[in-house]
Amino acid sequence: MKQDQQVNGCGISKGQRWNAGCVILLSLLLCSCAPSHSNRIVIGSKNFTESLMLGELLAQQIEAHTNAKVERRFYLAGTYICQQAILSGRIDLYPEYTGTALTAILKQKVGSDRAEVYQRVRSEYETRLGLTLGPPLGFNNTFAMEIRGTDARRLGLKTLSQAAAFAPQWRAGFGYEFMERPDGYAGLAAAYGLRFAAAPRIMDLGLLAPALKDHQIDIAAGNATDGLIPVLDLFVLEDDRHYFPPYEAVAVIRQQALQEHPEIAQAMAELRDKISDQEMRQLNYALDGQHRDAKDVAHDFLRSKGLVH
Repeated sequence: MKQDQQVNGCGISKGQRWNAGCVILLSLLLCSCAPSHSNRIVIGSKNFTESLMLGELLAQQIEAHTNAKVERRFYLAGTYICQQAILSGRIDLYPEYTGTALTAILKQKVGSDRAEVYQRVRSEYETRLGLTLGPPLGFNNTFAMEIRGTDARRLGLKTLSQAAAFAPQWRAGFGYEFMERPDGYAGLAAAYGLRFAAAPRIMDLGLLAPALKDHQIDIAAGNATDGLIPVLDLFVLEDDRHYFPPYEAVAVIRQQALQEHPEIAQAMAELRDKISDQEMRQLNYALDGQHRDAKDVAHDFLRSKGLVH
């Protein structure tokens, strides 16, 4: 999705932030001396379940429809590390979300029209960054403000506007990137007048849903396509003021990689609109809930779509 897991599971101290900064600086230095890999296609992903799943789908699609050798470099931390990796040429493509690209990378104002956001991001990436976008994969993984299903039913809550009245009694848990990015917590709190019982806990994305279920927190910012939402009886509050932009999943591709391997374009074109919101939830659940191997899940899905044998 749009947001990324962090190494630690609770609060982040100043010292930990300094260490994280050192890791990012080291990553950038490594990126600056990236070797040439015109003989292969390197695919990256962020470090959460859905990005891994999409990275593997992209890898197998390219392997099935081109003669290029594919190298996987998954779990590359968050949005900014993946962006630096592709700009430096260490990876050739990775799965991203249009709303994340618009706000976190391009630093532009939120838009609500999916087609307009896609075209704006693609145009800016091509003219400013030497990157382009593959076609939309079909689903929109927006942020999901989640509460326990029992609380939603007990309090009769359906929307974020309704939930704002109860926020002063709740403990919130969010990922680090959600706290920092322009389409994250600060803007959401302003849009809905949210005031929580204490400062939000900064947590690893993988810990948010279990912490919510176990009453360690009362509201979390998850992903709409999280496969554990129905399993853990969580409830997604409606963004009734339309704060969040569309987050269509796409492949970000280096234009140089397309020049060296033009067959990538056709392989990506065949994935257009192939994954619905419900199908993405099922793919995520196969990894998080059933603990299946991503390679097997990806192959079964692509075969069901007639894209591999």
